[in-house]
Amino acid sequence: MTKWIDEARKHIGLKEIVGKDTNLTIKSWLSNLKSWWSEDETPWCGTFAAHCLKTAGYPIPKHWYRALDWLNWGVEITSPCYGCIVVFSRKGGGHVGFVVGRDENYRLMVLGGNQGNAVSIAPFETSRVAGYRMPVGTLGRGVLPTLHSKSASSTNEA
Repeated sequence: MTKWIDEARKHIGLKEIVGKDTNLTIKSWLSNLKSWWSEDETPWCGTFAAHCLKTAGYPIPKHWYRALDWLNWGVEITSPCYGCIVVFSRKGGGHVGFVVGRDENYRLMVLGGNQGNAVSIAPFETSRVAGYRMPVGTLGRGVLPTLHSKSASSTNEA
């Protein structure tokens, strides 16, 4: 049911290359998504989400590269569930990732790309949430697992 999360987990730890070089995996995602750019200096959280969902056989938004455009995709849900897309607002734009749990402080644990220039699971405050989405034809799964986190809440994903 959450094949996209299986795909996302394969890439935990993948990092962009700061400077003129580009991570070849991210470059291949951009090529497969038919982007007009091919470097990893452009924010790539939407690229990561689109890659995972497309690989799992689900449609992606027309403007998958814009985090906030994910609010127009799939089916809106009112509370988070395992594997759902979560869209965050931030100064200058947004961020998109997959909910995979909560931590001891009730923050969302989000598996996403371009979190500290890498694919990671990071804690996010729910006050930043702009919306939750699921692919059409899928159902969310109940209670979110509790994941341990000693990290500060993410505040800058660009």
